[in-house]
Amino acid sequence: MNLDCLCAGILVADHLCEPIERLPAAGELVLSRSLPLEIGGCASNVAIDLARLGVGVGVAGCVGNDAMGRFIRDTLVDRGVDTRGIRSQDELGTSGTLIINVEGEDRRFIHAIGANALFTADDIARQPYCQARVLYIGGYLLMPQLEPQGLRDVFREARRAGVITVLDVVLPEAAGAMERLAPVLSETDVFLPNEDEAAAITGLSDPLQQAQAFLDAGAATVVITAGSQGTWLVSQQERLRAGVYPVQFVGGTGAGDAFDAGYIAALLQGSDARECLRWGSALGASCVRSVGATQSVFTRDEAEDFMRRHSLEIEAV
Repeated sequence: MNLDCLCAGILVADHLCEPIERLPAAGELVLSRSLPLEIGGCASNVAIDLARLGVGVGVAGCVGNDAMGRFIRDTLVDRGVDTRGIRSQDELGTSGTLIINVEGEDRRFIHAIGANALFTADDIARQPYCQARVLYIGGYLLMPQLEPQGLRDVFREARRAGVITVLDVVLPEAAGAMERLAPVLSETDVFLPNEDEAAAITGLSDPLQQAQAFLDAGAATVVITAGSQGTWLVSQQERLRAGVYPVQFVGGTGAGDAFDAGYIAALLQGSDARECLRWGSALGASCVRSVGATQSVFTRDEAEDFMRRHSLEIEAV
């Protein structure tokens, strides 16, 4: 497979509930309409979403030699993703997340890092990312053996080969996060945290100030996503604020990853910043129509049709 993008990072089996009316009290049983098992994790989700758009994409990551690891690998293959970069091992089980959806509330997560704890920069360096046009790292800061200097070196080599480097994070704790980020940001073309992550890392509440802090740390372009509040993009050339597309919200799982996939797809088309925001926002909007991370994400034809029929407000700020 010719790769347009290599997605490296966390691979997760998601256990979800369809929205329930309220959380159960201790010892109480509350019914949900279904409890689906879905593939999850930033690298998996972005890869599947890109494949839905017709992008040639591969995944690098770690899973256990267990049923959930086989589920992740088989699901990715079924969705058209190259899985040769996935390393199966016996030391730890496959990562999993319990996702609890309550009507009218943001989702709650209970997570086991599992095999993602063993993923290293060497796992990325062994992949043919220099043959791709974009190298995406998803879930950085949730993989303890993916060290800043090693990832910085991988990004540096990729950029020397003309590969666009894209970084997203998952934040288990804020302490020390900026110290782990700063070396990598110096070799990052696009950094894509959400507003809550950015606030925890920088201590700042304003998205533009958050973005500027990451820009000052070395990132070339910073995009802060804020759910229903829209998106902010800051680079040396421009500062933009995008609204949101109108859709019915069912669940937010995977919405940030879908945004990343749309943004990357637009980058691969050579689009400018405004068009990248449109594609990212459209894919993110399509994702929230279901509880799963990738179930309702647009295909390319669906995305293009949706964007023809709906406008997205984007303004310079």
